[in-house]
Amino acid sequence: MFENAFNNIDKALRNDEGMATELDYAEQTSWLLFLKYIADREPEREDEALFEGRDYYPVLEKKFRWENWAAPKDLAGNFDHQTGRIGKDLIAFVNDELFPYLQTFRNSATGVDTLEYKIGEIFSEIISKFRSGYALRDAIEIIDTLTFNSQQAKHELSDLYETRIRRMGNAGRNGGEYYTPRPLIRAMIRVVDPKLGETVYDGACGSAGFLCEAFDYLKRDDLSTGDWHTLQHKTFFGQEKKSLAYVIGIMNMILHGIETPAIRHANTLGENVLEIREADRHDVVLANPPFGGGERKEVQHNFPIKTGETAYLFLQHFIRKLRAGGRGAVVIKNTFLSNTDNASVALRQELLETCHLHTVLDCPGGTFQGAGVKTVVLFFDKGEPTRDIWYYQLDPGRSLGKTNPLNDNDLAEFIELQPRKADSSQSWTVAVDDIDPATWDLSVKNPNVPEEAPLRSPAEIIDDMLARDAETARILEEIRGML
Repeated sequence: MFENAFNNIDKALRNDEGMATELDYAEQTSWLLFLKYIADREPEREDEALFEGRDYYPVLEKKFRWENWAAPKDLAGNFDHQTGRIGKDLIAFVNDELFPYLQTFRNSATGVDTLEYKIGEIFSEIISKFRSGYALRDAIEIIDTLTFNSQQAKHELSDLYETRIRRMGNAGRNGGEYYTPRPLIRAMIRVVDPKLGETVYDGACGSAGFLCEAFDYLKRDDLSTGDWHTLQHKTFFGQEKKSLAYVIGIMNMILHGIETPAIRHANTLGENVLEIREADRHDVVLANPPFGGGERKEVQHNFPIKTGETAYLFLQHFIRKLRAGGRGAVVIKNTFLSNTDNASVALRQELLETCHLHTVLDCPGGTFQGAGVKTVVLFFDKGEPTRDIWYYQLDPGRSLGKTNPLNDNDLAEFIELQPRKADSSQSWTVAVDDIDPATWDLSVKNPNVPEEAPLRSPAEIIDDMLARDAETARILEEIRGML
C-alpha cells in the first residue's frame, strides 16, 4: 500500500511544472510528510501530557492543523469539498499563510531541540514549489492515507523514504552528496561499535544516513524507559549546512523513530576548532564529508592546517570533536593518502600522531554511484599515536554501478577480518616506523599483488624509439654488408 502511495505521489508531482528533479520530489514530499507526522503525533502527545498530569496545548493553531486545511472531512469521512481548498486558493493559503505562520516557530520555540524549533527551521529554509493547486491537492490526498501511528508503518515508510533518497543520489549533480551506500555505513558502524550511553556525531550529516543506521544498530526491544530516553534525546547529534539536506535528514530520522532529531542547520566549518570544549566532544564520529568546495579564507582561519579542501577541514574538525578514547570512521578521497601538498602531508602527520589510525578500507571505483572518485574509509581512535595500520582492499569481484551496487555480503570478509587485523590476499599491515616521515605517504600498496610498471614519461618514450631506430639501422647496415 505504502509503495503504491509513494509512486502515486511521484505522478502527482510530475504533473506540476514547478518540479524538475528527484531533489524537488524529495524536498516537497518531505514537508508534506512532516506536517502529516505532526498531525498523527498529536493524540500521542496529548495522552503523554495527561499521563504526566500536564496541561496540553496542540502544537499548531486550529486553522493550520492538517485536518483543517489539508484534509477536512465531511460526516461520512470523505474530503469535504465545501471547506477544502483547491487550485489557486490552496496555493495562496500555503504560500501566504501556512508557511509564514510555521516560520514563526523558530523564534517562539523554547529550545533548539524541540519539535517546535524543527518546524520553524524547516519552513524557514524551504519554499513550496507547487505551482498547480490541483497537483498539490492530489499529493495531499495520497499522503493523508499514510499513517505514523504504528512502528510497523514507520518502518515501511522509512524504507520507502530511503529508496527516495537513494534515487535522489543516483540522479547525479549534487544529489550524490546526500547518499552514502547503506552497506558501507553499516560496516563502518560495526567496526566503531557504538554503545548505549555514548554520543554519536556527524558534522556533515546530509540525509542523516549514519545517524539513522546507528540508531537501528543500538535500539532493542528490551530497552528500559531510561535507556530509550537516552537513545532518543542524548545519543545522536548532527549538523548540516544545506537546507535541502537538513530537511531530508530531519524527516529521515523521524521516520526511523527519532522523535526530535538533534540536527542543527549550521556550517560546521564556521566553528573554530581550537575553541571546541570538552562538553562539545563526542564518543563516536561517523561521517562522509563533502570534498572539493574551496572554502573561503575566513573559514580556513578556524583551522591550524590551512587548506581550501573541504574534506581536510572536516577531518581536522572530527579529530578535535572526539573525546580521548573516542572512535572515528570517516570517508575521504583516496588521494588524501598520497598528495604531496603541505596541507595533506601535515594533516596525515597530525592524524598519525594524535590518533591511532588502525584501519584503512580501500573502496573500489563505483562504490559511490555517480561520484566518479575513489575513496577510502579511515578508522581511528583518539588519544594515542598510530603504531601500525591495517589495510583492506575491497574487491567485490565485479564492477559496481547503479544496477549492481555495493551490498552487505561484499563487506562480510572485511568485517570478519578487521577485529583480528588478519592478513589475507586483500589485507596487510604497515608499521608506522616503515613510513617515510618526510611525506607520511599512506598510499594503498597491496604487497600481495605485483606492482604495475610505472608509466614512462614522453621523453623516455622518444629516447627509446630513437634508440630502437638506431639499432634497426645498425642491423640493416650489417645485413647489407653480408650481401
